[in-house]
Amino acid sequence: MSFVKFRTIAIAAAVLLGAVLAAYFGATRVNWNFARAVGEPIDSLDGVAVYYNGGVGHSAGRNLAPDGYNLGIKYQCVEFVKRYYYQRFNHKMPDAFGHARDFFDGALADGELNKARALLQFRNGGSSGPRAGDILVFDRWMLNPYGHVAIVARAGETEIEIVQQNGGPFASPRETLALNTADGRWRIAAPRVLGWLRIPV
Repeated sequence: MSFVKFRTIAIAAAVLLGAVLAAYFGATRVNWNFARAVGEPIDSLDGVAVYYNGGVGHSAGRNLAPDGYNLGIKYQCVEFVKRYYYQRFNHKMPDAFGHARDFFDGALADGELNKARALLQFRNGGSSGPRAGDILVFDRWMLNPYGHVAIVARAGETEIEIVQQNGGPFASPRETLALNTADGRWRIAAPRVLGWLRIPV
């Protein structure tokens, strides 16, 4: 391959990569829903507000509780979940940092205490079904390396309703997911659900 041809291919690849990165940045950091403003309350659960974040990668700075406890980056999914547990249960996680995917410790057995979060951890497909108030944890995927978390608002026999923050510019803060039970096992039939966390009783 000649140097000129190699240089042409390299320039074309660089331009293509730049275009892909620019498109990804625009899709994840820009508010494309002009009917809503970042920081606008769009729902609430048990008196805890859900705020609109625009693009899923948008960051509006860190939110700290009055006592200095780290609630997370406004208005990401983690910030809502930690604020919900702090306001409703007065619960502080020993590890006050980390992405959504870090809430679930894959090395733990079903029903074991997750010491980093001071919560019981249950696996999707395990022997304990989700309950209202649980934190649902989703694994990372190609377009989201951080994972996702939400609160279970309602748990029925065949479905659950979750409340989430930062689902996307046009996503609803509430979503219904199918729940399957067989042989004493509970499985949420949704992609990438790792499991759920719960206040110890």
